[in-house]
Amino acid sequence: METLSYLVLGLVQGLTEFLPVSSSGHLTLGQALLGLGGEDLTFTVLVHAATALSTVVVFREDILGLVRDVFAAGDAGTQARSYAGLILLSAIPAAAVGLGFKDAIESLASPRFVGAMLCLTSGILFLSQRATAGNRPLGAGRAFGIGIAQALAILPGISRSGSTIGAALMLGISREEAARFSFLMALIPIGGATLLTLKDLLEQPAVADVASGPWLGYAAGTLAAFASGWAACTWMIRLVKRSNLAGFGAYCLAVGVLALIFG
Repeated sequence: METLSYLVLGLVQGLTEFLPVSSSGHLTLGQALLGLGGEDLTFTVLVHAATALSTVVVFREDILGLVRDVFAAGDAGTQARSYAGLILLSAIPAAAVGLGFKDAIESLASPRFVGAMLCLTSGILFLSQRATAGNRPLGAGRAFGIGIAQALAILPGISRSGSTIGAALMLGISREEAARFSFLMALIPIGGATLLTLKDLLEQPAVADVASGPWLGYAAGTLAAFASGWAACTWMIRLVKRSNLAGFGAYCLAVGVLALIFG
């Protein structure tokens, strides 16, 4: 049963990291429903690394092209360095909030708080679908604005992808570029959160018998997070390009209300 629980949580992490429904919120609710108690830092590190890897796989051509062109001369190099700079700029708000308020934010992770934030996520998604389709250039101001939306999503229950894609659409960015920038910019905070959690894990007292850990469950959850993350990332890109996100807004509202009532 424990292995099945980790498998389910891995699937939830991978799917909800990229679908606009909040991975942190769903993990909090999932752990409460499955009775797994507090956060398992080892499992958290593994599934976050797995979802980050799934993003790299999906966007491997973009990432390789960006890394290659950053060192190139001419227009290609200028454009690549500018885009890389916008990704770094967008990470500043989340880094400031995550490093400055990490403990305070973690203390908020209760089912009822998650429920309230899921309702807020619902509102963000509904508002983003009312935005007029645009084709404005990304630019430093818009990238920083999207970064502020990403910082807001550190709160458990606020969807990172929903907030950043929603903010990009409301700022007049095209749907295709909104999805691409949202997922590429996610690599920095996901990687940063993974390293911070790894630091917390390494600072814990040594476990007497490492072999006694639920490693089969960890393996199942990690593989599930990678596979479901890959699928969800690919699916989300298509959804943003071709349809609106109102259905996810309705889902977040329903789950949020249930969490508020029964949390």
